[in-house]
Amino acid sequence: MGYTHIEVMPLNEFPFDGSWGYQATGYFSATSRYGHPKQLKDFINACHKEGIGVIMDFVPAHFVKDGHGLYQFDGGWVYEYADVNNRYSEWDSVYFDVTKDTVRSFLKSAVHFWAEEFHIDGIRFDAVSNLIYWKGNKDFGTNNGALEFLKTMNEQIHERYPALMTIAEDSTDFPYVTKPVKDGGLGFDYKWDMGWMNDTLKYFKEDPVYRQYDHNLLTFSMMYFYSERFILPFSHDEVVHGKATILNKMWGLDGEKFAQAKALYTYMMTHPGKKLNFMGNELGEYKEWDERKALAWNILEYPQHDSFHHFMQDLNKMVEEHPALYSMDYDPEGFKWLVVDDHNQSVFSYARFDKKGNCLVIVANFIGNSHDNYAVPVPFAGSYKEILNTDKDSYNGSNYTNTRALRSKKGTCLNEAQSIHVKLAPFSAVVFEYHKPVKKASSPKKTKKSVVKEGK
Repeated sequence: MGYTHIEVMPLNEFPFDGSWGYQATGYFSATSRYGHPKQLKDFINACHKEGIGVIMDFVPAHFVKDGHGLYQFDGGWVYEYADVNNRYSEWDSVYFDVTKDTVRSFLKSAVHFWAEEFHIDGIRFDAVSNLIYWKGNKDFGTNNGALEFLKTMNEQIHERYPALMTIAEDSTDFPYVTKPVKDGGLGFDYKWDMGWMNDTLKYFKEDPVYRQYDHNLLTFSMMYFYSERFILPFSHDEVVHGKATILNKMWGLDGEKFAQAKALYTYMMTHPGKKLNFMGNELGEYKEWDERKALAWNILEYPQHDSFHHFMQDLNKMVEEHPALYSMDYDPEGFKWLVVDDHNQSVFSYARFDKKGNCLVIVANFIGNSHDNYAVPVPFAGSYKEILNTDKDSYNGSNYTNTRALRSKKGTCLNEAQSIHVKLAPFSAVVFEYHKPVKKASSPKKTKKSVVKEGK
């Protein structure tokens, strides 16, 4: 499928299946639900042999109240806050008192355990918002002891394991989460962009008639994007508890949902930043995720789901094959808006670049109108070849595609000196690859005589 990493929900031991591991107690124990520790090591080794990294979710903010665990460990408040006002979380669990050196040592040692014994490639820290602010509420103020813990933890992890990624699940606007500690930041490598996720899904849930009034939901992310090193997440939290799957969040009937989901994922995968996609999303699942059941692999017997699965495969591989879609994710020079204000038609276009001058142009039409000749400004003179179209018949679309490379034409178009005219199907996205103009070979100079004699 072209994925570079697998992110697994918490692997440490936990008592309640329905918590999915996010209410933990055995911080030095691999959960027996999936086998024994040697089997987990074998799984991670198998991933590494295939060039796939393994990221594990880890919960440093809170733990369960079960009496057999850390809660009131010696009868008093050993791991938790003595102050009852700060002790209990919104999940009916108990906050770690990370102002204590013993608790900090415990959590850092647990991270060391998973890195040293299981060779985890990355750790995603859950509920960082609830460490930054007391109970995750900005109005309660910052938890300075927790901030100090996060800084020292990231510094020590990166010093001892330079290749290990640390990722913050943080929904706040607290600054410099992914800045190095020496520069005043918290020291994480990446942060989940929860704002992008919420805005994007809100947009696609709307009736297309009203999307013109919420155009900014898709443009706002680039206003703040370079303030952190963001990951764009569609996680397990978005496909449970009545929220509907990604496919089922899309407005409209069956065919319209699939068309919009393909356009949505093209927008996601060509937007700057790393990407996270929860299992089952690539199958076009209608059924919400349930930890008690397997994914519905049998739906691939149906053309809509099978073609969607192949589309996701092609989309991932397109990203893998084009450094313009990842090599300058966090460099402002790697992205440029081309069409950003076409509210009435809900069309967006932007360009992605790499350091070698390669360029891709993405054009997306997020309402049900088609376009035969939509003018798109482009950054360079030359030709633009379609390399992905969500409306291809192989993806169960109508095949309303740009079959020939489009040569740019001179003439100012939205502040660019060149433009191309593209075909856009309803609810579709298209990716074009730029090719420089081919210089015509110069003709040999004519001689006065038609026959030239060779000699001194």
